[in-house]
Amino acid sequence: MKKFKELNYKQLKHFCDPKKLKFKTTSDFEPEYESIGQDRAIVALKFGLRMKVKGYNIYMSGPSGTGKTNYAAKYIRKIASEQEAPDDWCYVYNFKNPNQPTALNLKAGMGTIFQKDMEDLIKVIQVELPKAFDSEDYEREESEIIREFQDRRVELLEELDEQAEKLGFRVKNTNTGIYFLPVVDGKVINDQDFNELDEHIRHEINVKSDSIQLETMDMVRRLKEVEREVEEKLSQWQNKVAIFALGIHIDDLKSKYSDYPKIQKFLDDIQEDILKNLDGFIGPDESDEQASPLLPLILKKEENPYDKYKINLVVDNSGLIGAPVIINFNPTYYNLMGKFEYENEFGTVSTDFSMIKAGLFHQANGGYLILQAKDLLMNVQAWEALKRVLKTRQITIENMKEQMGLIAMSALKPDPIPIDIKVILVGNSDLYQVLLDFDDDFSKLFKIKADFNSEMDITDLNIQKLCQFISSFCQREKALPLSKGAVANLIEYSSRLVEDQRKMTTKYNDLVELLAESSTWAEIEGASIVSEEHIKKAIKEKVFRSNKYDQMLLELMEEGTIMIDTEGKVVGQINGLSVLDMGDFVFGKPSRITANTYLGKSGIVNIEREVEMSGTTHTKGVLILSAYIGEKFAQDVPLALTASICFEQLYSGIEGDSASSTELFAILSSLSGLPVNQGIAVTGSVNQKGEIQPIGGATHKIEGFFELCKSRGLTGSQGIILPHQNIINLNLSDEVIQAVKDGKFHIYPIKTIDEGIEILTEVPAGVKKDDGTYPKGTVNYLVSSKLRKYAITVIKFGDTGVEKREKVTAKKECKCEEPNDTGIEDDEE
Repeated sequence: MKKFKELNYKQLKHFCDPKKLKFKTTSDFEPEYESIGQDRAIVALKFGLRMKVKGYNIYMSGPSGTGKTNYAAKYIRKIASEQEAPDDWCYVYNFKNPNQPTALNLKAGMGTIFQKDMEDLIKVIQVELPKAFDSEDYEREESEIIREFQDRRVELLEELDEQAEKLGFRVKNTNTGIYFLPVVDGKVINDQDFNELDEHIRHEINVKSDSIQLETMDMVRRLKEVEREVEEKLSQWQNKVAIFALGIHIDDLKSKYSDYPKIQKFLDDIQEDILKNLDGFIGPDESDEQASPLLPLILKKEENPYDKYKINLVVDNSGLIGAPVIINFNPTYYNLMGKFEYENEFGTVSTDFSMIKAGLFHQANGGYLILQAKDLLMNVQAWEALKRVLKTRQITIENMKEQMGLIAMSALKPDPIPIDIKVILVGNSDLYQVLLDFDDDFSKLFKIKADFNSEMDITDLNIQKLCQFISSFCQREKALPLSKGAVANLIEYSSRLVEDQRKMTTKYNDLVELLAESSTWAEIEGASIVSEEHIKKAIKEKVFRSNKYDQMLLELMEEGTIMIDTEGKVVGQINGLSVLDMGDFVFGKPSRITANTYLGKSGIVNIEREVEMSGTTHTKGVLILSAYIGEKFAQDVPLALTASICFEQLYSGIEGDSASSTELFAILSSLSGLPVNQGIAVTGSVNQKGEIQPIGGATHKIEGFFELCKSRGLTGSQGIILPHQNIINLNLSDEVIQAVKDGKFHIYPIKTIDEGIEILTEVPAGVKKDDGTYPKGTVNYLVSSKLRKYAITVIKFGDTGVEKREKVTAKKECKCEEPNDTGIEDDEE
């Protein structure tokens, strides 16, 4: 038996020698979390954060679990701490247009001070105004003004009396008006007496009455002027008193906030409003025993005159050191943009400037906002809101339902707040591509892509950083430290996860799971450190929790329900290998592939494709087989072949071309009549030239077939054929490695179909000679001979039949006799 090239056990995984690790436990390292092996992404992130031009926001792309969010938060917080804290923002009442609250910004920390100052001013107003108007000086001056008015009123009325008396009338002044009663012979007459007077006298009285009415109108006008003059004097006096009582306090505030023009105007508006509405403030003093203590509760919110002077501090950066860094995992529209809260009163909702609440954009203004792209896109209108803010560079708080035209709930239109922000979206590569393809704004707003890798090179530096990460995790979670043997095993496991002996994973979630579980197993055993055995235990238990379906399939194969041979030889039958991904667990299992070949012109028939169970990639792989056979065996004769290939007992779809070489081996076996060793399973893709191409999941496929062979008993002749390029991807279990080391299991790397068919049949493939033929007894000779036989048969049988049919048809049409020159009798046809 020819000795075929096979892999040494040392080639089957990345071996990490604990002796080369220069530490005792991971507690020897300073705890530090750093994103390892992400140089490209880190450079892009740092550059994007330094760019201040519009549109240079950042999309952090990469697989889940690579630490994108944690690294971004840590690094951004570091640079943000070196920046100045942004301004505080507040909303105040707009006295000119109450439905458009005014936005004010102050230096960080000044917002709370301003809010407190305005609360103090309100207290001053509540105390000082009533006190000022309750003073003796105010009452004395008010009494003097009122007395002056009364004196002038009396003078005017006396003057009116004199005029009336001259004309023969007496004045009667009542609450309802001024009346003139005629006097005849020194006696006031009533209506009845007036009607009994002589007509001439009545006429004279009426004429005089019209004259006195004119005098009265002029007198009333003069009285009104006096009233207005008095009211103006009273108002001026009240304003003077109010300004005297409050002016010094407002002036102090204006001096304190002299650098803020909007605050200056706001304070002027407050003073003007107080003077306009003094009656609302000059009520009973709070200390007055007769004043109702329930008055503030009885007043409706909008009727409280002091509410207009309060400050709604929506962004308070007083406790912030540096620029804000906001991370959020629930970016709804209202969480992003802010909202109006509503007060329900007797079934009617209302709101005002004091019920405006800040959103994430307000909180992150002047700093950085980190969001998950998927979460953002899952929330209605959130993505559009983000784009609108980044385009306009301002935050406009609106009711979403009103914005969508569904319902108008609020008439408030607060001032938009200008924004200076850097948005960092965290997501995977697929989502990045979708946004790039289907949203024109995305590439304009997110010009920086920080692409995180799922793997990194195994180097001394990266191992050291990994140990620092482990130390950081152990300290943070109070887990046990790892011995160097455990670290070596963790590195090997990390290399297995990425299926590359040169690299290890950067998906820290997977490593954290193993660290936590191995620490728990160590604690259960009462150990003080995590050893290599604890790592192995954690891996084994993790597999056990998820491999139910793997074991179920293995049982079906062992009992023969799923027919898989692991011994003997069969023509046209071979074991292929496939990978099943259950989400939390990936495993490999063999599948029986059969091929039947016979004379015909249909080529290779893929049964899975015919019943629409074959994916496009698998179909492509099958079509390549026809091209290979045609190129190799049909150069001088036509290809007259029909070959059917089938994945037996497959009742679901199949995708991928990793079984294309396996299918070709089955066809070659059927054509040559040479049986295939059923103890050897095959995986690998093939191209039209017969070159073997690499595939994925090599480790799981090998372990899946090994598990079945082991359960039936290893014979020493079982093994796997795989593409030579996949050697670097192998990270096999210790059990498989030991079996290979003991010669009980074999792994054969191949480069061509010829190499593989020799291993499977133990017959030389055969190299084409100069005359285009193959050496007798070789696989290719037997295949070529069979295909040549098919071609000759088709030519001989097909041409004769065609010629005979043509002549019979012509005879029927012409109704004439033709000699039978085909050499084949009619009944033979």
